[in-house]
Amino acid sequence: MAIDKKTILNKYMLVVAVVFAIAFCILFCAAKIVFVEGSMWKKYAETLKKEDIVVKPERGNIYSSDGQLMASSVPLYYVYMDMKANGMKLDTLRTQIDSLSRVLSGVLQERSAADYRRYILNNYGKTTMLPLCRSKISYLQFKAVCKAPYLKLGWNLSYKRMVQRVKPFGSLASRTIGDIYGDDQRGEGNKVGKNGLELFFDSLLTGKQGKSTRMRVKGRWENVNVIEPENGLDIVSTIDVGLQDIAEKALVDMLVQTDAQSGVAVLMEVKSGKVKACVNMDRVDTGIYEEVKNRAVADEGEPGSTFKVASMMVALEDGVVQPDDSVDAGNGLWPIYGSVMKDHNANKGGYGMITAARSIWFSSNIGVSKIINKNYHDKPAKFVDGLYRIGLNKVMNFEIPGAGKPKIRYPNKTNWSATALPWMSIGYEVNIPPIYTLAFFNAIANEGKMIRPFFLESVKKEGETIAEYETETINSSICSDRVLKEIKKMLEGVVDSGTAKEVRSDFVKIAGKTGTAQISQGALGYTAGGKSHQVTFCGYFPSDNPAYTCICQIRGPRIGYPSGGGMSGVVVKRIAEQTYARALFREPDEIKDSNLVFSPSVKGGLHKELITALSKLNIDYEEGDADDFEWTKVKFNDEDHPELTEVKTVDRLVPNVVGMSAKDAVFLLEKSGLNVRIDGMGAVYKQSIQSGSIINKGTTISLSLK
Repeated sequence: MAIDKKTILNKYMLVVAVVFAIAFCILFCAAKIVFVEGSMWKKYAETLKKEDIVVKPERGNIYSSDGQLMASSVPLYYVYMDMKANGMKLDTLRTQIDSLSRVLSGVLQERSAADYRRYILNNYGKTTMLPLCRSKISYLQFKAVCKAPYLKLGWNLSYKRMVQRVKPFGSLASRTIGDIYGDDQRGEGNKVGKNGLELFFDSLLTGKQGKSTRMRVKGRWENVNVIEPENGLDIVSTIDVGLQDIAEKALVDMLVQTDAQSGVAVLMEVKSGKVKACVNMDRVDTGIYEEVKNRAVADEGEPGSTFKVASMMVALEDGVVQPDDSVDAGNGLWPIYGSVMKDHNANKGGYGMITAARSIWFSSNIGVSKIINKNYHDKPAKFVDGLYRIGLNKVMNFEIPGAGKPKIRYPNKTNWSATALPWMSIGYEVNIPPIYTLAFFNAIANEGKMIRPFFLESVKKEGETIAEYETETINSSICSDRVLKEIKKMLEGVVDSGTAKEVRSDFVKIAGKTGTAQISQGALGYTAGGKSHQVTFCGYFPSDNPAYTCICQIRGPRIGYPSGGGMSGVVVKRIAEQTYARALFREPDEIKDSNLVFSPSVKGGLHKELITALSKLNIDYEEGDADDFEWTKVKFNDEDHPELTEVKTVDRLVPNVVGMSAKDAVFLLEKSGLNVRIDGMGAVYKQSIQSGSIINKGTTISLSLK
């Protein structure tokens, strides 16, 4: 068949014409879009794109020194459904509404599935922000909602991301760790941190913001980061959760017992200056105490009798008195410059003639004031110079915003009176926050070196340490070695023979000083509305090789006689004993008191339980001839090992429970039909009804423990 070239050429030309026509149409449309409709499409494109959206970084975590998480940021979400979204077809919604409602009900648990079905259908086409839940939901709940039928497409689901700061240990060290502002608030300088470490290290914890662009792609919004955010750094505090818990319980128990207004307790490592526990409690209701203010750092109160140690240190250093010099405290009342100074035992006739050392032991206002007034009345500046020489006036920059400062005025014509010196010498007319008193006593324990208490151990980025905080020396020597030795003897005498006998412990040797002061009401004086007291004990332990310094200050106790030894001192004693017990199995060489037996006290009780405990603790022991008895008593042999012997129980006869723990003694006696009343803590050392006596059921037997 012959090929018709003309026909082929015509067809080719037709194809070319069509292609050119299509190309012309494309070019025409493109030109129209660019030159005629360009501004319109640009405006429309802008509606599908949002630029410079702030991307918030993750706030850094705060950890305890033992690695426990103390503050962290948790994302929370508000979720909404766009009921006017493009592609929101009612027919499509109806086909999936039942499964969607069931998922929302199960995940959010705010409405039943039937209620969610009605709620969504009734709002169809009415709003672009239909709340699926009135409250914020967790990240896991948010992810589950995102995977729900119909919502997993993404174009009809929107959300607001919020961040909540949580403290896994609740109120523990709450005021030291601090708080943050909410998402809609900021502090001064646009800071997120509100107080405590959260505020002081806000710039480290906050990180740097990023930027993103939000674009509408295939009917759904997508975020594209233009500048990646830099998450905040993590900080590791010096606080030890275990020691913080010990200190908080000891303090709160005493606050409840005395119905006090507030109290603080701070525990610090002697050599490093690391604050291992910082408790601040205020009464918010009867028997209920919470951390409201960091009083240990912020309160600028009169320290009271703990300040007498500084006064005595100045006098000893200047050589105007020796520990064995006599001072006449008289009958407890001393008229001076139109005022009357009083000792706490004035109603018992006072202390009479005592030594300078005993004026510290017994916390004699008159004794200390007479020493200072006699030697510095005509030259008060020399006395204040001595206080400054110690370093009591030096401001320490703590990592806690709002910290108070010591206020020890220098004598001049306008701010000085005849009574200023004697009252200053015993802790009035000066203002020192508790943590400064702690630093002073820690210097005594630390061979005269005063160091700054601090709260931050290190800074970490993604688990790697990038900065560590070290011990800072405030004063390399607060006094001579001779004076330091004499002061230490006096502080031991306070506990052994003076006003802090309640602080004496069978487990760890403690040295320190009590302080009881009336609380000033400012211009109203000290007695407006009735007297209110502040009781303090500050000391260190073990006294012959100090590892920790501790201060407890209680304000406004309403039950019991205000006593620095019987209230604050008992708190320090409990903290010391439990801290010692905690360290006993961890670092015994660092904290062991050479005057004490290393083996822990062993109480009698159920034989099998005692054997189990001794075996677990790897403590050597010896048993009597029998090995199948139920109850046992304990005595120590010549090698200081516990020796277990049988406690024989006879029906209708009172058993011997001396040496047993309270729990086992009460169980055994009540099992025999007696009512039990106990007094004290520790092991039973006396029972009111002699063992072997005939039991009269219902009779009360009293047990004395120590």
